[in-house]
Amino acid sequence: MTDIQNLKQIASQVRRDIVRMVHAQNSGHPGGSLGCTDFLTALYFNTLDHNPQNFTMDGKDQDLFFLSNGHISPVWYSILARAGYFDLKELSTFRTLDSRLQGHPTPKEGLPGVRMASGSLGQGLSVACGAALTKKLNRDNKLVYSLHGDGELQEGQIWEAAMFAAQHKIDNLISTIDYNGKQIDGPVDDIISLGNLKAKWESFGWEVLEMDGNIIEEVIETLNKAKLLTGKGKPIVILMKTEMGMGVDFMMGTHKWHGVAPNDEQLEIALNQLEETLGDY
Repeated sequence: MTDIQNLKQIASQVRRDIVRMVHAQNSGHPGGSLGCTDFLTALYFNTLDHNPQNFTMDGKDQDLFFLSNGHISPVWYSILARAGYFDLKELSTFRTLDSRLQGHPTPKEGLPGVRMASGSLGQGLSVACGAALTKKLNRDNKLVYSLHGDGELQEGQIWEAAMFAAQHKIDNLISTIDYNGKQIDGPVDDIISLGNLKAKWESFGWEVLEMDGNIIEEVIETLNKAKLLTGKGKPIVILMKTEMGMGVDFMMGTHKWHGVAPNDEQLEIALNQLEETLGDY
């Protein structure tokens, strides 16, 4: 458990990592990464039962996390490094040839913390269902978590997995939707509206919680509520409102920073808004 002030310091430093990593290669996805920073900070440094020094692919007797919207790899890599899965200096290899830190995560190079490739959207919930069922079969009482983008819910495979999870009472699964209302081509409602998302998940047989994903205290409280709902016959989904580009004023309120890197001047402006708390890599 880490206190709230320390979690906020970690989140600030992770945001610095994100903009620096994407700027260095002039490539990557800063918007969603910044928006999900508070959630992943709270998850990894407060909620998740995991052991970075003893990473195994099967994750026996540990909680598992699957990143389905893999394009927000910058935030996940930063979180993993700062949690102790690999050396912080490796963040400087982001999106370089032969690096383990490719634009979309992959277990191919044996990167600790990563158990599935997530370049193609829509697949993570299926994998999470399989992992959660495996834990049940093995009488492993740890939990499985997954994160998805709202635009990703336009993929049909998500809803196949949602039906499967409810049918098989996969009640050791907590999935979170980054509900920022934006995707690469514009507002989600303009591309394919998701309608009443709460009612939709409920109709698929899931327990539904809602939270502001940019308030760490609320994230922790909601994750704790979700844990209390496990083991009761239903999978759990959290609809998480976030602001794309959170923490960097010129990136907020627009979809345009979904997959665009800041230039030198923009990087300096961003870093001036983000406190260096733990030291840059």
